[in-house]
Amino acid sequence: MRKLKRREFITLLGGAAAAWPLAARAQQSEKVRRIGFVHDYVGSDPEGQRQAAAFREALRKLGWVDGENVQIDYRSGAADNDLLRSYAVEVVSARPDVVLTSGATITASLQRASRTVPIVFVNVTDPVGAGLVASLARPGSNATGFTQFEFGISAKWLELLKEMAPAITRVAVIRDPTARTGGGQLGAIQAVAPSLGVDVRPVDPHETDDIKRGLAAIGGDPNSGLIVTSSRLARVHRELIVTLAARHRLPAIYAFRVYVAAGGLSFYGPDATDPYRRAAGYVDRILHGEQPADLPVQAPVKYELAINLKTAKALGLKVPTTLLARADEVIE
Repeated sequence: MRKLKRREFITLLGGAAAAWPLAARAQQSEKVRRIGFVHDYVGSDPEGQRQAAAFREALRKLGWVDGENVQIDYRSGAADNDLLRSYAVEVVSARPDVVLTSGATITASLQRASRTVPIVFVNVTDPVGAGLVASLARPGSNATGFTQFEFGISAKWLELLKEMAPAITRVAVIRDPTARTGGGQLGAIQAVAPSLGVDVRPVDPHETDDIKRGLAAIGGDPNSGLIVTSSRLARVHRELIVTLAARHRLPAIYAFRVYVAAGGLSFYGPDATDPYRRAAGYVDRILHGEQPADLPVQAPVKYELAINLKTAKALGLKVPTTLLARADEVIE
């Protein structure tokens, strides 16, 4: 067996040493990363499933495949706050690399569970007011993400409803009184109501009986209407709400398109699925080492108006052609 000369030995040793960091980096890149996902739809809800699928597909395009180089840990349960709080603790305890979440309530629960685990949120109305971030430009915390809309859009709901049904003088507003966003959206509607000659009646969506009583109370008045805010509790009962609006002949406008798909009259707001696609980009950047504190909170890029003409006809409404011309989608 040939003996290695001293120079050959040093060269060989140096080459092996240089290869060690490369091997370590290769092992690190092959490590399966963990993503927590706490959703505000129940797991069986088709809308929630579409949003989760949009997130996975956007991640895949960035090179992250669920079940291969990333493992997504799902939790969902829209109407149960206690369950959501326990989910927050469970997800954080699993020590994920990043958590994707929806809405201010769930995001706040996650921050109470950990101030270090990176969080990307979607569909939060006022992250600064909710204390989730220090500012939109410089979040300065372990959370960043994508806002849903500003409170001012709530005033637009009433304006559009009045344009579709000019005779309206009373409007029921379904909002969550325990959520700051519910109060903010209701306040924006109340601020413009007097100038439009409308009396506003808040309705609590926590119990189905409350929804039934609230809508029945104004259902006998032919000059009544309905606004459904971004309440996640209301979305749980969306089929009931749309059914009651039809039964009581209430022209209605909703914060999410999913209501119109279920037969509701109209929707005005941002696409609720698009933020999940955009969130994949922030998750990717965090997985590559960036910090949420340095990633600015982003606003919706587009607002859409959808009108269901079939529902309008059933209500005896003739939607102005000027409004139809502005609509992004008209369902016939």
